[in-house]
Amino acid sequence: MLIEGIKTLLRGEPDVRVVAEANSGAAALAALEKTPADLALLDINMPQMSGIELCAELRRRYPNLRMLALSMFEDHSSIQGMLQAGASGYILKNTSKTELLAAVRRIAAGHTYFTPSVATTILDHAGAPAPDPHRPDGTAVSLSTREREILQLIAQELSNQQIADKLFISERTVETHRKNIFFKTQSKSVVGLIQYAIRHELIK
Repeated sequence: MLIEGIKTLLRGEPDVRVVAEANSGAAALAALEKTPADLALLDINMPQMSGIELCAELRRRYPNLRMLALSMFEDHSSIQGMLQAGASGYILKNTSKTELLAAVRRIAAGHTYFTPSVATTILDHAGAPAPDPHRPDGTAVSLSTREREILQLIAQELSNQQIADKLFISERTVETHRKNIFFKTQSKSVVGLIQYAIRHELIK
């Protein structure tokens, strides 16, 4: 019913087309193998795997895919989990058609979008990074090989476009990796990121 409702809201918009739908994480992965998409609208509470797990897997498989969380949960843990997994926005299920379309369009265009109450929750916790139960205090987070490469180039003060040209990837892909690096390290600025990288010997 929820999926049909979303499709009804999006139907008729000239710049939006629903190309696939799925009722589980596994079904979503299978659908994307056959049908390319620009944006995935993800719930958190799903069978087989959570929306957070699916979001992380989609980021790994499709780094250029934009992801927007649509959930009934507005607690900090759920929001933080989706953002760290790679979502670029988070809206609630009681959203209006106007807000849904605004969120879809902004995310697809490479920006972020948050329902006002979600944005407030994020700001309220901005000074308190969420603890990682899999990482002892004081140890460095795990970055992929590509993320480490991009971190090195950020430290050299290269722009996203310059990094993209150097690594032969798209600027949008660089933006995605850059965002993931900031989320993983809980850095608020480039200066903070470099300090973190030096402290944990992530850059040479």
